[in-house]
Amino acid sequence: MPPAPTPAAPARPQSTRLAILIPFGIVTLLWGATWIVIADQLAVVPASWSVTYRFVAAGLTMLVWALIRGERFDFDARGWGFAIALAISQFCINYNFVYRAEEHITSGLVAVLFALLIVPNAILGRAFLGQRLGRQLLAGSGIAIAGVALLFVHEARIDPSGFNEALIGIGCTMVALLGASIANILQATQTARAYPMVAMLAVAMLIGAAIDGALAWTTAGPPVVELRIGYIAGILYLGVLATAFAFKLYFGIIRVIGPVKAAYSSVLIPVIAMLFSTAFEGYRWTPLALGGGLLTLIGLVVALRARRPAR
Repeated sequence: MPPAPTPAAPARPQSTRLAILIPFGIVTLLWGATWIVIADQLAVVPASWSVTYRFVAAGLTMLVWALIRGERFDFDARGWGFAIALAISQFCINYNFVYRAEEHITSGLVAVLFALLIVPNAILGRAFLGQRLGRQLLAGSGIAIAGVALLFVHEARIDPSGFNEALIGIGCTMVALLGASIANILQATQTARAYPMVAMLAVAMLIGAAIDGALAWTTAGPPVVELRIGYIAGILYLGVLATAFAFKLYFGIIRVIGPVKAAYSSVLIPVIAMLFSTAFEGYRWTPLALGGGLLTLIGLVVALRARRPAR
């Protein structure tokens, strides 16, 4: 009688494979630095124009990239509708409200609040994608959110803004979160997979830039440009690296491991943002901030090792 077959070893979680961990780490580092760069963009140029310039740079970069790759732009009506929805949610609502939030509260506090992206991603993923969270992912989420809460308490204590300013900043961040979450869910749909990613992102970014420009002209008047090396370098960093390059990687991650696990980049980003702040802004780590950072990292590891993010 032949021996019973040996049970197959459990499949390794896709989120712990190098093909996911490497782009995940790159995206986290790129976006962790954006908060300092965005704060520098707000001195002279109105926020809406800075957002417009960012997505002009990003859209043109993606356009060239798509042409080099030979991707086609002959979208049908559904494709154009998807591009417009992505442009409005991700490249208009999200970023216009992020930039405005940083006019009222510190960049560190905005980064901390944005770590809550996992919450709307989980809710919308359940509502529109039928995803149910496993226990390990929920446990990791709970640990990470506890860490974010400690970071939030620390940032709120040292935030120099008044109460009303803080409320406006937090409200703007919540609207930005909703826009980003809708875009994340869109990228996890079968519709997103039906079109070439680089070409779709190029079109969505350029549509977003056009809408941003119209909004900027309506609310802030004609274009304003700051001919400062730091400002121009910031636009190129935000547009080319932190948008064109990073979103290609990030949306690729979403299509493999889903929007909830992918959103854990936003949990880790506040810690990275504070490390950059330590190096360039003299940020001082207190026991509360250190504990929050460690809890966030532990929760991230627990969640990413979950075998089934959606059952």
